[in-house]
Amino acid sequence: MTDSPLAPSRPPPETRRNVRWWNAGWFDVLQFAAFAAALLGLAVSGAIGMGYNWQWYRVPEYLVRIVEGELLWGPLARGLLVTLELTGWSVLVTLAIGLGAALLRLSDSFSGRIVAKVYVEAVRSTPLLIQVYLFYFVLGPILGLDRFWVGVLALSIFEGAFAGEVIRAGILSVRRGQWEAGASLGLSRRQLYRSVVLPQAVPLMLPPLTGIVISLVRNSAIVSVIAVFDLTTEARNIIAETFLSFEIWITVAAIYLAFTVALSVVANRLEHRVRA
Repeated sequence: MTDSPLAPSRPPPETRRNVRWWNAGWFDVLQFAAFAAALLGLAVSGAIGMGYNWQWYRVPEYLVRIVEGELLWGPLARGLLVTLELTGWSVLVTLAIGLGAALLRLSDSFSGRIVAKVYVEAVRSTPLLIQVYLFYFVLGPILGLDRFWVGVLALSIFEGAFAGEVIRAGILSVRRGQWEAGASLGLSRRQLYRSVVLPQAVPLMLPPLTGIVISLVRNSAIVSVIAVFDLTTEARNIIAETFLSFEIWITVAAIYLAFTVALSVVANRLEHRVRA
């Protein structure tokens, strides 16, 4: 049975066998393992040089503990839930802001394009930390927002600028013939976006948008500067009380790493499916 001419072509067996060892997947895993081991060794050697007393046995109680048969979440677990809630709301607001910015950049309105352009350039050209302080000390009191929603708004506006460019690029990737075909059928601009453009553009947007979600998870730690009780803030409070600096920060880093790696795997699978 012959392969269909429309089926995706596969590299010949000899090509797959001739992949250089430094481009192989196992070598990437080996490099990551060596890098992680080197970092861990550096941390351990530094702690030994400082005469640090490791107390890993105390870490589990800050994650979860059982008291009289009842399961109780520790401060790190509660902080993680706040981080996930913060990230979830930020993702929704980021997508809404990004879509609005992209549509304004592509609109026929001169003022709309100028507003979107100024927003994107201003946000991308200023540090996130400064924006968080600006929202907390200036806009937060004006809008009557608490710390949590100030963090959501600051993260969403920052990442929304990048999401807007991703969405705009995805919309522009739709071939001009598709736009003309929809217009010839008498579709309005809203119908054209909903029925023709977005169904083709969204699959191309998914991988980079997943990267923005990963960035949101990482950047969410910055809300600790305004005392939002997320994972990083809870870690800082525990260290202030117990001086378990190495154990707590390594645990927190591992938690962030686990979530970002999981999201990276999802992004890679989405990218492979789009390219298939």
